[in-house]
Amino acid sequence: MQNDFDNLLEKLGIARTFTDAAQNHKEYRADDETLRKMVNYLGFELKNINDSGALLQKLENRRWQSVLEAVYVVKSSDIRFDAVVKTSQVSDIVVSISTKDGAAEFEYEQYIVDKKTIGGNEYAKIEFKINSELKPQYYDLKIKADSKDYHSVLAVSPDSCYIPLIVEEQKVWGFAIQLYALRSKCNWGVGDFSDLAEFAKMCKKVGADVIGVNPLNVLNHDNPENASPYSSISRLFLNPIYIDVEKVKGFDKSEVDYTEIDEIKQKENIDYTSIYNIKIKALKKLYKQFIKNNKSEEFADYEKFCRLKGVELNDLAVYQTICTVYKDKYHNWKDWPEELQNPQSLAVAKFQKDHSEEIGFFKFLQYWAEKQLNEAQTEIKKAGLKIGLYRDLPVGLNKNSAELWSGHDLFIDKCGAGAPPDVFFPTGQKWCLGAFNPFALKDMAYLPFIKILRSAMQGAGALRIDHVMSLMRLYIIPDNSDNGTYVYYNFDDMLGIVALESYLNKCMVVGESIGNVPDGFIEKIHGRGIYSLSVLWAERWDGCGDFKLPRDFPRTAFCSVGTHDMPPLKMRWFGYDIETMYNLKMLSDDERINQYKGREDERRRLLGALDYAGVWPCDKPRQGDCLYGEGYPNGILEAVEKYAASGNCAVYLAQLEDIFGVDVLQNLPGTDEATHPNWRRKLPVNLEDYEQSEDFNRVVDIIKLSR
Repeated sequence: MQNDFDNLLEKLGIARTFTDAAQNHKEYRADDETLRKMVNYLGFELKNINDSGALLQKLENRRWQSVLEAVYVVKSSDIRFDAVVKTSQVSDIVVSISTKDGAAEFEYEQYIVDKKTIGGNEYAKIEFKINSELKPQYYDLKIKADSKDYHSVLAVSPDSCYIPLIVEEQKVWGFAIQLYALRSKCNWGVGDFSDLAEFAKMCKKVGADVIGVNPLNVLNHDNPENASPYSSISRLFLNPIYIDVEKVKGFDKSEVDYTEIDEIKQKENIDYTSIYNIKIKALKKLYKQFIKNNKSEEFADYEKFCRLKGVELNDLAVYQTICTVYKDKYHNWKDWPEELQNPQSLAVAKFQKDHSEEIGFFKFLQYWAEKQLNEAQTEIKKAGLKIGLYRDLPVGLNKNSAELWSGHDLFIDKCGAGAPPDVFFPTGQKWCLGAFNPFALKDMAYLPFIKILRSAMQGAGALRIDHVMSLMRLYIIPDNSDNGTYVYYNFDDMLGIVALESYLNKCMVVGESIGNVPDGFIEKIHGRGIYSLSVLWAERWDGCGDFKLPRDFPRTAFCSVGTHDMPPLKMRWFGYDIETMYNLKMLSDDERINQYKGREDERRRLLGALDYAGVWPCDKPRQGDCLYGEGYPNGILEAVEKYAASGNCAVYLAQLEDIFGVDVLQNLPGTDEATHPNWRRKLPVNLEDYEQSEDFNRVVDIIKLSR
């Protein structure tokens, strides 16, 4: 019985044991009941562990019950797929491969690799090997057997993701920014797409070639304070808060209370509710004018946009409208009346008819958001940035979202994604994010994953895949528990889809690989042309020893000092983040003491590395060590930036928080807006004043000389 259960878990890709990424690499073992439930959460019925053998046999027979799988993801250098037919039909099989442009010409060979008797019939599994060249793209694969046609998707992937020549030949640099955090004299209290365009112009002046931004996806319309860019309600569409209302056609300044906007801008942190509501109020007025002029060229463009975005845009707009109509009654789509929980129901169709104008407004928001992002991307191209916009694809999304509402069978039921303890987050992380069910995803030929990749890659020169280990496995935690385990995905398929979309969209790919990284994983993604993400604090021998010298940094990586989830340089130096976590009861007394000891050791090793590398500025030589955090060493900003920027990494990203001496966290994982002001920290300097900042200019000059 136990062997059957263990074999079943292996067959389904559910980990019984795993180790964390903390320094002691503690091993965990999930209990049988949690694992049994995980089998059910993936869509397979297992009422009792004793039934494992029967379910395992059922799974073993699945491949023999269909002629073709839903999809075959193959490398262009080795195109193989299989089919299952009755043995008597083997000699009569006809194979065809085509695209929308017509049939492809190819040669192939076939051979039987296995046979099985089911229900008195003998079946053969045949492997086909294509011996002709097929360029990377998606093909319609058809097999004719016994006068019937069977179809599948043949995704022919390049061996490697797209990598621009500039990255292979030069060491490029740029900035990693949180768009919402940008201050400017023109925005309404939160960074917007016009700020992004202006930032691109500034990058051209200083010689930067890449702009990394936070995820820009749409968030909860009725709860703007739920501001995490990693908790979207759809990864296919944009957050309307980034719309520059003044650039929307028909805008009239006289209809806006700028006194109120100025008061909001003076607040220490971003007031999402006030800003969003002001923008929505103004945009609703513009929408009223817009639909009256339904014969205009702009309206025709809007209708074209709606047709192009199709059912996904409609689902988002309908979902947002239902949420708004029932916001005082229900807080989750699973609480809605049952007939509204199904997007294809007659009740939803009637709702659409009754609320067509409100639904149209949400589409209007997406129309202008995409239009303005495209305009910002045009400015980036005009500025000649060699990589350009470096976008960010979240690992999951808010479970109370349009994506889950419109396709909840595609996601792992009653669970959310998270992470076990690691060196940066010793208590682990329960993200509560919706995660794709690997079996449902493959059954849909990976189309939902393909669509979010395409959306994120649109107009971008590079894409950061958040928690790239999710291509291989995700730590899944049941909603009613704090303990989870890993669920494995079809890693080779996922890598192949990423490489194919990268090739088709001419967009390089970077994997955020900080945390619990399996052995051999980095080598595997590098082998498919996916660059990794490196931070200074992780570039240490054995994880916690001396800092690596810049020449030892990985070449195929995007490097920065830290990330949005880590304390900025000044905060890290003083250890304010440790005290923040302690005050929030995220650390015990002993853990707090150990963290401070670790930070003291980190400071000592960092100073030693900076001294050895000779990176202290000539006009700010090191005069003391401030080893116990009693002061901020003169010149350490420039020294750290020079050390990191001179590294071997292909791309270096400077963070404005470090440059401007920010000493608060942008995000503290494991907390929400009720306990910590995540995703709300404004930069202390206006965008228009960067080039007048001594610190900014000194760091830019240092980076340019170091690259």
